[in-house]
Amino acid sequence: MRRLIELSRFAVAVPAVTSIIASFVLMGIGVWEVAMSIVHLLDSSVSVKLTVVAILTAVDTFLLATVLLVIGYGLYELFVDGEVPLPQWLQIRSLDDLKTKLIGVTVAILGVVFLGALVDRRDASSVMFIGAGVGAVIIGLAAFTFAAKRKEGGG
Repeated sequence: MRRLIELSRFAVAVPAVTSIIASFVLMGIGVWEVAMSIVHLLDSSVSVKLTVVAILTAVDTFLLATVLLVIGYGLYELFVDGEVPLPQWLQIRSLDDLKTKLIGVTVAILGVVFLGALVDRRDASSVMFIGAGVGAVIIGLAAFTFAAKRKEGGG
């Protein structure tokens, strides 16, 4: 029975590899979006403002791809093979490490979403509401991270 439990950790390889593949797909979509934005801008069929929004959307896609990549690497490293040669900043030794990295990328995604809303919206009140919502989520994530670090430190 113990051997079965030990081997069950390899089941996590499937979602890890799937996350990495999904990340590559999203990166391809993001590259396509940027390329098409440049083409449309060069032939003057789309305004500069719409091109900026399209490129910001592509950046958002890249950031989401990064989240999936970090999740894939993290799950694989935590459950399957902790000796995968990854850069120091991407090494994940615990679920808390994975959560911290995901929170960082989530904050970046929220920043891009807000920037896109800032460029895309015309009325100040809707930008203010979006900004307040994004800010509230970022404050919540920061509080969660602070509380987790404080608990980890024993105080």
